[in-house]
Amino acid sequence: MKETINGAQFTEMLLCAYEALETNKQAINELNVFPVPDGDTGTNMTLTVSAAASELRNLKEPDIAVAADKAASAMLRGARGNSGVILSLLFRGIAKGLKGKSEATARELASAMRDGVDAAYKAVMKPAEGTILTVSRVATTAAVDYSKGHDTMEGMLERALGAAAEALEKTVEQNPVLARAGVVDAGGKGYVTILDAFLGSLQGRVVSGSITQSKTDEHDDHSVFGEFSSEEITFAYDTVFIVRKAGEDVDLTPFRAYLGSIGDSLVITEDDEVFKVHVHTNIPGSALTESQKYGTLEVANIENMRTQHDALVEPQPEPAPPAEPEIAPAEKPCGFVAVCAGEGLAQIFRDLGCDRIVTGGQTMNPSTQDILREINRTPADTVFVFPNNKNIIMAAEQCAPLTEKNVIVIPTKTVPQGITAMLNMDDAADAGQLTATFNEIIGGVHTALVTYAARDSVFDGRKIKAGEYLGLMDGALLGSWSQQKVLAKQLCKSIKKLKPEFITIYTGQDVQPEDAKTLHEALSLAFPDVEVTLVDGGQPVYYYIISVE
Repeated sequence: MKETINGAQFTEMLLCAYEALETNKQAINELNVFPVPDGDTGTNMTLTVSAAASELRNLKEPDIAVAADKAASAMLRGARGNSGVILSLLFRGIAKGLKGKSEATARELASAMRDGVDAAYKAVMKPAEGTILTVSRVATTAAVDYSKGHDTMEGMLERALGAAAEALEKTVEQNPVLARAGVVDAGGKGYVTILDAFLGSLQGRVVSGSITQSKTDEHDDHSVFGEFSSEEITFAYDTVFIVRKAGEDVDLTPFRAYLGSIGDSLVITEDDEVFKVHVHTNIPGSALTESQKYGTLEVANIENMRTQHDALVEPQPEPAPPAEPEIAPAEKPCGFVAVCAGEGLAQIFRDLGCDRIVTGGQTMNPSTQDILREINRTPADTVFVFPNNKNIIMAAEQCAPLTEKNVIVIPTKTVPQGITAMLNMDDAADAGQLTATFNEIIGGVHTALVTYAARDSVFDGRKIKAGEYLGLMDGALLGSWSQQKVLAKQLCKSIKKLKPEFITIYTGQDVQPEDAKTLHEALSLAFPDVEVTLVDGGQPVYYYIISVE
């Protein structure tokens, strides 16, 4: 059994972890408490580790310190959502703990894991039990205790994994919201998935390469591919696509015969709902067009094998190092960056004085790098950032040490909070005065959200059916309804408790004008003394974002 691991082994462990997350991300996503079409934990953790995987594939036999540092840096910039940021902090601590080492013992890796947990806990203002923090802390404590009397790496990770799995099961009891929903913590589940992949890699149970192209044996690729020319490739386009079947009894026999007549290397796999095709052909467009007779095309990837062959045969120049992020010189004391999705909302922020817009929100949490890019492009000494989503705040906060600009993150959890903050922006105020004003003003903004239930669910004794309108007020579930008039009635009931002075309805991209008008009229009738405004927000995911002040 192994007593140490080197950089190559650590890299392989991380690649296996990425692929395990990719495989299990939907199962992790489905642990979300509310069945909203959200920027889910599994997706965020997968994208975060994917950034590290991409970086590590380019390294050749690194020391473990180099591999850990590269992975942590990539995760920091690629971190998405709170779970992704916490994961990046866990690996940043590991990198610091392994600094200067060419390989690591079980005790050294366990100690580095503890450094990661410490870093994550310090970064979270109010650490909550029953989360990824809890699971990682319990796992690391078990790993450290084991390594005091044992030397094997597999044994240490086995003990950490066992402790993590037990801690994950207890998250249901530790977090009241999870208890009401009857699920374990999604972030904790993601962490257990990573540890299991780490251990599986060391034990030889899993090998990377099942998702991304793996490195095969150490033959000289140039000599192998150089034995024939690209003209000998009969069918040039490697074509892979997935189609959702039009029905349960779709017969693919004619389609299989058609593809066989226009190409080779044909492989079709299917289940009850979809089928996946791999084929080499010279007319990929025809293959995709023909496939739509059998269902709906969902994903397609086409690559020119002749171009790939030529690139392998003829040595390519080393790519130029990536350009440094653009740093805009300061032209004013304060600038503003807002995160939102929807051209209507983006234009509102621009009209109110925001310098840069980061496209993102639900279903597409921007990474730290995405936010950092726009901060650097803002021509100001101090840059205020409005995340406008509770799951983006931590990613925004990670930008501060990565730029020469002074970054102030206003913890706006919703778009209406960000808009109200900008409405109260005073050009004559300094950064300190603006910070105080923004933080005070957003506390008086309440937000109702109307989306759709992405799946059947039960929460707090309420049955939720897929496709129904799903309403939330300040993050709390109001309920789900099949009719908009019932939705409007419940919204009015909830808003009345807040004694509003202003109500603004931001309509989403999928809302019909007549439906928006009906909701506007219902709220106007319910609150005759309140100014009710209807605005085209154009946002995805949410039919309505309603600001109540």
